[in-house]
Amino acid sequence: MNYTSTRSKDTSISASQAILKGIAPDGGLFVPESIPKMDFSLKAIADMSYQQLAYEVMKLYLTDFTEEELKGCIERAYDAKFDTEEIAPLVSADETYYLELFHGKTIAFKDMALSILPHLLTTAARKNHIDNEIVILTATSGDTGKAALAGFADVPGTRIIVFYPKNGVSPVQEKQMVTQKGDNTFVVGITGNFDDAQTGVKKMFGNAALAEDMNKAHFQFSSANSINIGRLVPQIVYYFYSYALLLRNEEIEEGEKINITVPTGNFGNILAAYYAMNMGLPVNKLICASNENKVLFDFFGTGAYDRNRDFILTSSPSMDILISSNLERLIYRIAGNDAEKNTAFMRSLTENGKYEITESMRKGLADFYGNYASEEETAATIKRIYDACGYVIDTHTAVAATVYDKYRKETKDTTKTVIASTASPFKFARSVMCAIDPALDSMQDFDLIDKLSETANVPVPAAIEEIRTAPVRHDTVCETADMEKTVRGILGI
Repeated sequence: MNYTSTRSKDTSISASQAILKGIAPDGGLFVPESIPKMDFSLKAIADMSYQQLAYEVMKLYLTDFTEEELKGCIERAYDAKFDTEEIAPLVSADETYYLELFHGKTIAFKDMALSILPHLLTTAARKNHIDNEIVILTATSGDTGKAALAGFADVPGTRIIVFYPKNGVSPVQEKQMVTQKGDNTFVVGITGNFDDAQTGVKKMFGNAALAEDMNKAHFQFSSANSINIGRLVPQIVYYFYSYALLLRNEEIEEGEKINITVPTGNFGNILAAYYAMNMGLPVNKLICASNENKVLFDFFGTGAYDRNRDFILTSSPSMDILISSNLERLIYRIAGNDAEKNTAFMRSLTENGKYEITESMRKGLADFYGNYASEEETAATIKRIYDACGYVIDTHTAVAATVYDKYRKETKDTTKTVIASTASPFKFARSVMCAIDPALDSMQDFDLIDKLSETANVPVPAAIEEIRTAPVRHDTVCETADMEKTVRGILGI
């Protein structure tokens, strides 16, 4: 299985090389030359552990990794750092199923892939005889940053630099990042939003002069964002695992279709579900849930992608995104894997802030349903589900639950549905608790966390306890225009 760029038909490299590069030199994203079909039966996966299933799925994509290498990466990733043996439990609540993807070290779904990416990356470096130090350069809207920092902290042969919007993440998200330990970790706030951070990072990846200067100093960039195929492939696994758990619990019959609802910002998590469906996972509909930054909702409704709009700060900050990078992989596919056509769309997005796909391409979106949730609806859903069944969800998951409720009412579709629960409510305690009881807004952040623990009858996660009194280790803030200068300063080049 080789990988090509969404912007060049001439590229063809191995999985390990694609993971090392992170992003193609032409600015495109790496995609498999074809999506592999699953070579295991659905019945067989019902009895597999998460680790066993991860190997069965990932071996189809990472074909230049040996069995020993890949199993070693999986075993080191999905171990006791997760607080549940299942890794990703499936909880039945409110007449649907919540796939809890937040039981890792940083209590967000990014742990599911960022626990294994450092092992894939260092294995890939050995396979390709890389002597340079690998510099992980990443922009975050809140969760990727901490999960990547935790994954790469003190990993030999790597450094990690994370840019985040200074006033665009939750207090807990920020404290998780700025207290991060590790001599190879660097965190920088920018005076802009996530799209500004992401654009700045992409520019550095495409900067030939910077790459040359880094190479002379024995450095090279790679990415921990979901633009890295090494992030995307591990995310495919948990959609198969949710199906396996439904089979194991006799909630569905083998071959029965399910719906998958995903709260969506950068489009990576729902793209992984799309890949799973194309591999053979029985999926009826992929439900794409947006917050008030509803650029994806508008795209699915009209075929026009237009980021020329106000950027709204919401209670679901990991979805406060107007440039959904991973959508490019879907555009490339529905354009018939036409790199030239895709490049024209992406050029239009850069130059004009918008593009519109053709009518024939819109037919390729038939597997998707898009909708969005307002801030008021998101809060109301948190309270409704808590009042109905005592289950507390975070703001991002509440966006998904709201949109699924709209879908169900609109279509009358009763297909069993899995909702990707992407973060622990403890990460957004103020928004969650004030949705349940607005009178609590006067409480301090950590008092609210303790109140949430009492309300949900769930212990405060270790990831939160460890930052209560942790000292701030990273306090650098820069202008968006100074991102490259900041990186050069960190690396001493």
